[in-house]
Amino acid sequence: MWWKIFGLVSCIKLLLMEAYKSTDFEVHRNWLAMTHSLPLNQWYVNDTSIWTLDYPPFFAWFEYFWSLAARLVDPEMLLVSNLNYDSRATVFFQRSTVIISDIVLALGAKKLSHYLCAHPLRKSSNQNHKWFSPSTVFLCLSLCNAGLLMVDHVHFQYNGILTGLLFLSIGEILEGNHELGAFYFSVLLNMKHIYLYVAPVYGVYLLRNHCWIEGKNGAFDVKKSLSKVGRLGTIFLLTTLVSFGPFIVHGQLFVVLRRLFPFKRGLCHSYWAPNFWVLYNIADKVLVILGRRLGWPLKEIRGSMTAGLVQEYPHTVLPSVTPGITLLLTVASMMPCLWKLWSHPGNPLHFVRSLIICAGCSFLFGWHVHEKAILIVILPLCFMAVLWRAEAECFLVVSLSGLYSLFPLLYPPEMLFVKAVLYLVFISYSFNSLQNLFRSRHPNSSFQFPLLNSFETIYAFGFSFLFVFEIVQLHKLSRLVSAYPFLYLMATSFYCSLGIIYGISRYYWNFLKTAPWKRKQKVF
Repeated sequence: MWWKIFGLVSCIKLLLMEAYKSTDFEVHRNWLAMTHSLPLNQWYVNDTSIWTLDYPPFFAWFEYFWSLAARLVDPEMLLVSNLNYDSRATVFFQRSTVIISDIVLALGAKKLSHYLCAHPLRKSSNQNHKWFSPSTVFLCLSLCNAGLLMVDHVHFQYNGILTGLLFLSIGEILEGNHELGAFYFSVLLNMKHIYLYVAPVYGVYLLRNHCWIEGKNGAFDVKKSLSKVGRLGTIFLLTTLVSFGPFIVHGQLFVVLRRLFPFKRGLCHSYWAPNFWVLYNIADKVLVILGRRLGWPLKEIRGSMTAGLVQEYPHTVLPSVTPGITLLLTVASMMPCLWKLWSHPGNPLHFVRSLIICAGCSFLFGWHVHEKAILIVILPLCFMAVLWRAEAECFLVVSLSGLYSLFPLLYPPEMLFVKAVLYLVFISYSFNSLQNLFRSRHPNSSFQFPLLNSFETIYAFGFSFLFVFEIVQLHKLSRLVSAYPFLYLMATSFYCSLGIIYGISRYYWNFLKTAPWKRKQKVF
């Protein structure tokens, strides 16, 4: 089944070959050129292009691997000085590398799909049709995810292969192969360090469920536990040494780390990710307007957070936020989840839930979060959504908000129809397939969407007004929009943040109140 779905969605990806591409296309072309044409000690210091290499070394080697094939297609794309080069052959080659790399995504989704089949935690309401089974619904929600299509195959990135590694890691841990799962995750961290968001979950779960060994009398077995810790530490250490070792030899470890963690980019990205800091920024703006009308002595600050530039801007009324504060809030928000994961061992699905929650906490409170990071929440949630009704309900709310928040990435007018179709088809399938899995004895009223309450339904309808706002903005049908070009982006970030904060908070609360794990009971 998985290969049919993968083949179908690959055909859709081929249709998007000549769609709009963002500056990320030039970013990855430049990385192809640098890794192919420059010596290794120049990869993280060359600044011919403003799009310098800022992913961990394994991703740099991934680019080098593709550059070997690129020279057979169009050698001109591998010239470092050939900035903004986008010949037809280059476009088709780079688009193809994303599609081919998605084989790893398919393998990861297949791994989790097989787990659902081998451990039937939920039976389908339609046992006679395999297309309505939980495993198939999960395959469609993950492989055909509208977010991946918009971000990877239009905007241009490589989130598919990264998600595939995450799925493989989750699948191995669910099956009890903890060390192999740790290996996949360590490879993933050395591909893209944003997955540090969920590293605490791996640390707590593996220490408690893999390394914590009790003897026959129930006492803690120090020797065996330390042996397990040593094996896991060796896996992470060796993987990291293979990744960073060549740069350590050249004395460039701190050069690479500075590229990976550029804290001078500011609290928010140029387009605000829909998280807690959107509400904080807007509150500061409102207080500035109110303060000026009331005659408050406000200090004039050059620049504005709504200027669309990536740099640091202080707040005017509210206290300015530093990277340390965001780290403190992120860690503090994770602690109840991590404590429950530690204190209630034995349930592998709690690991997946905790991963989703900690990714959500990092998205809500992190420093310089990109809107695309919501995919780290949505994609693992596809797996849990087919198992429990409450998780399906949270998935729908977070998907409605998170996927719509990606719309500004595809800003050219000709992309309006494409992104609307991708979004509506995926959301419609999500509602219908999950409703089929969780049929209720008391159907919703005609006003409500399936699996949503009245409040959530009203919120869902609000996206239609937001879409009309985008049309007005694109065609400059209003003087107000023309005078304040950032107004639509601010409205989109604000409205989507409400749904994301609500959905993640609800999911968190459901997890905290989940009854303790009992081995003799069914999971749900």
